[in-house]
Amino acid sequence: MTDLIGGIGLTHLKVYDQRPGPDGETAGCPHVHALTDEAYYGLSGTGAIDLHDPDTGYRRVPLQPGAFVQFPPGTLHRSVSFDGLEVLAIMGNSGLAERGDARIYFGPAVDDDPAEYTRLRNLSARGLDGALERRDAACHAHMALMEMWRTDRDAYAAELRRFSDRHRADLAPLHDALSAVLAAGPEMQAAYSRQRLEALPGALGETPPVVAAMAGQGGTLFGMCGLLRQVDPDGEAPL
Repeated sequence: MTDLIGGIGLTHLKVYDQRPGPDGETAGCPHVHALTDEAYYGLSGTGAIDLHDPDTGYRRVPLQPGAFVQFPPGTLHRSVSFDGLEVLAIMGNSGLAERGDARIYFGPAVDDDPAEYTRLRNLSARGLDGALERRDAACHAHMALMEMWRTDRDAYAAELRRFSDRHRADLAPLHDALSAVLAAGPEMQAAYSRQRLEALPGALGETPPVVAAMAGQGGTLFGMCGLLRQVDPDGEAPL
């Protein structure tokens, strides 16, 4: 297995814009990462990312070509397309999101019903229609959260903390599996950099091969935010 620089993940993201959600906006699912930082770099089109955290509240950050936004784990976020928004999504800790680090916000009732959460989360297996149905369910929860933001800031902050605490509690049993991903990815990449530094002024030693890949070689995925074309460093592409 070949890792990208620093053990990151790179994905071309086209935010869902096939039809508006219940709030009238073309957007993805609000979700959170428990352990991983994420960043967006605007490629084309215009849009925004909605950010929520209990300490600083709600912000909408505009996105356009050349715009960059980075946010820490624990930040509930939702991508919104105004006009064909496409971004390069940069994920720390490549591989964690697919192993449980990400959780979609469907609201308290769904969080208390694990079977219903699993059903909604897996709707994207039905393709685009299922992914948009999942987005709509999450949008209803986001609308309720935004109403709290407008009318009761204490309730808003408490709801974000409840959701984060629930996610972290559910993630804790996966500690060993997640630790193995970190050890084989970003921690190993950092160790390689340290070895090269400590070898100075000696030879560089063994280095990884050149990587050339095309985004989306594994097909287009129906992600939480939109249509995903991931960069797979183990995929084949012409140099």
